[in-house]
Amino acid sequence: MHISEGVLSPSILVAGAALTTAGVAIGLKHIDQKDIPTVGILSAAFFVASLVHVPLGPISVHLILNGLLGFILGWKAFPAILVGLTLQALLFQYGGITTLGVNTLNMALPAVTCYYFFGRVVRNNSGRLGFSIAAFACGCCAVLLSGILVALSLYLTGDAFLLAAKVAVAAHLPVMLIEGLLTAACTLFLRRVKPELLEGQYAQKL
Repeated sequence: MHISEGVLSPSILVAGAALTTAGVAIGLKHIDQKDIPTVGILSAAFFVASLVHVPLGPISVHLILNGLLGFILGWKAFPAILVGLTLQALLFQYGGITTLGVNTLNMALPAVTCYYFFGRVVRNNSGRLGFSIAAFACGCCAVLLSGILVALSLYLTGDAFLLAAKVAVAAHLPVMLIEGLLTAACTLFLRRVKPELLEGQYAQKL
């Protein structure tokens, strides 16, 4: 889901950079010193997962893990994803510097959206089944929303990218299921061995 340099219009780039700046500012405001190890580990997981690309027509697909980051970090997913994308752009030329704002927004905004939507299950102290379903749906929906935002970014740039926009959404449908399963498995494990990691996050004033 990395949009490369020279693809998007200047207006889309500026809007993406402005919204990402606001999201990162809110995320940094939520980070306490005790949160830094968790944010760092999840940012590293995001960085590694996104490195394996599978070419598919004009785009490539890969794991994103933004649903997992959103479920655990909430707004802190913005700076975590920004760091991962920045390192990928600098070290491996995935995406680009000018598109960093748009790429971050396309992955972090769905993470925060799913955090609010599915986090109520955690706040309501649901059972194991309800928790599993919420985590699975969080992983799936975060990828779907990211695909839609990528498609929208391309479409708003010009009609010439309409086909690529459609492919971007369709290509990530299988990834949705994989991400849902991974998110559910990881969060269930954390719920069992380190529940305070989840409970502390959702105990915050939203």
